[in-house]
Amino acid sequence: MTAALDSTTTRRTVDLGPAVELVSKEEGHRQPLAPEFVSAEDFSPLEVAYDFGRVRREDIEAGPRNIWRYKRLLPVPSNVEEIPNTEPGCTRLVKADRLAKALGVKSLWVKDDTGNPTHSFKDRVVAVALAAAREFGFDTLACPSTGNLANAVAAAAARAGWQSVVLIPSSLERAKVLTTAVYDGNLIAVDGNYDDVNRLATELAAEHENWAFVNVNVRPYYSEGSKTLAYEVAEQLGWRIPEQIVVPIASGSQLTKVDKGFREFAKLGLVEDTPYKVFGAQAAGCSPVSAAFRNGHDVVQPVKPDTIARSLAIGNPADGPYVLDTVRRTGGAIEDVTDEEVVEGIRLLARTEGIFTETAGGVTVATAKKLIEAGKIDPDAETVLLITGDGLKTLDAIENEVGPKATVPPSAAAVHKALGL
Repeated sequence: MTAALDSTTTRRTVDLGPAVELVSKEEGHRQPLAPEFVSAEDFSPLEVAYDFGRVRREDIEAGPRNIWRYKRLLPVPSNVEEIPNTEPGCTRLVKADRLAKALGVKSLWVKDDTGNPTHSFKDRVVAVALAAAREFGFDTLACPSTGNLANAVAAAAARAGWQSVVLIPSSLERAKVLTTAVYDGNLIAVDGNYDDVNRLATELAAEHENWAFVNVNVRPYYSEGSKTLAYEVAEQLGWRIPEQIVVPIASGSQLTKVDKGFREFAKLGLVEDTPYKVFGAQAAGCSPVSAAFRNGHDVVQPVKPDTIARSLAIGNPADGPYVLDTVRRTGGAIEDVTDEEVVEGIRLLARTEGIFTETAGGVTVATAKKLIEAGKIDPDAETVLLITGDGLKTLDAIENEVGPKATVPPSAAAVHKALGL
């Protein structure tokens, strides 16, 4: 279940900043930092443990305008910003008053991660994974992907001068295929869904010891990149935690790491330790975590995905049980929405705030609407929606829904007539 390099390489001292060891999620077994993702003791996922020391707001504020301003909180080398990388992060937090009015809430913010280098939050996690992989001696960056990760890995590898191996379902949206292939890495389409591709990646990771599969053998480091979303939201709000946040669910890692980021900031005294609720969003055609939450289960039953929200189409989400734990602990909820509601969510965000999101963002907006209408999201509490990818990646979702209001000859009179003036 692990894919490590040779013993000489893995025993050498690595500079991963404040990271000190790996810890199993279930029973807390500890082991040295290494390119491993499952505990040999209890077979649960491994995550990074730290010794942060003292971290001050002014130290963070003096850092670069990207995620490396938080390097003292991430498993990356102390000189990470000096090595060629895509420099993701510090995307805008938009005060979404018009969307708030449409949804019937008082205070709403949109964390718009479409501004990252390859236009999704995946640039964050890949940048952290690449930094860790370099320390472990890998020379090829790889992944199984539903699209956004494929873009981010191919771009990051090109920037670093590495080879890349990217595996995608052959049914992936054309735009995401092209925006991965343009970086001229090794892009392989696989006949099957994401879960099939992920199983293949795990097999290949065990066979190729110089390949760093970002979401397999270096997954503990990769997943920590999602914490930077929480860090940025808290910093952009003036060093405070929002009362409510809605996060899309694919593997579930992002949601759990956003929660971890808030808790770390509070523990370090960077923000006041105020209560907050985390809400999860899924598409109805791939909603195993939502179903488990609704039925009061602790086990997430795998499903076969069937949704236009392909970036969330993971039928067997690795972090599903931990999502349930997080949402229940914070008093939030998990809901799912139909493909029709996803499209309406995309259009609602676009027409109210001028932000064009991919289908995952449509899931987030539509789920927030559903939770508000059900009385599960407090309309008087400050709420943040995570918009994690650009709409240009999933144009097929809206191509039959929008278009010109009219086609007219080149005359002012024709335009006036079309506008009803």
